[in-house]
Amino acid sequence: MAAEGKPDAQLFQLLSGILQQVEALTNEEEVELRSKIEALGLEVTKLPSKSTHHLNELEIAKELDKLSAKLDDVDEMISSAMAADPQVKSLLSGTADVWMPVITANADERRNFTSSTADDSPEVKGKSFN
Repeated sequence: MAAEGKPDAQLFQLLSGILQQVEALTNEEEVELRSKIEALGLEVTKLPSKSTHHLNELEIAKELDKLSAKLDDVDEMISSAMAADPQVKSLLSGTADVWMPVITANADERRNFTSSTADDSPEVKGKSFN
């Protein structure tokens, strides 16, 4: 990846910059979208609990089914947005190097995102919001 810094910070700086552009162009505050981005940020950076409770195979299967259903919903939303608007497809393709590492990270990689030192630069190098 060409950009430096924590991948999750890069993603949310990119999203924030895009949101600011949208707000500037429309001259309207996007409160709902901003709250969804914040909720997504919390979800992405959430660390799995180190539970002492071990799931049996049936419980694991149920959890996997739930996660699979969520992924299907997200896939449907992304696919319909891309089909409806070529700019969405272009934006997602052009920024995949920022968001793909965050959404595909495993638990260890997420721990690394959140445990990186505070002096990491959250700047997205090479990306322009103007």
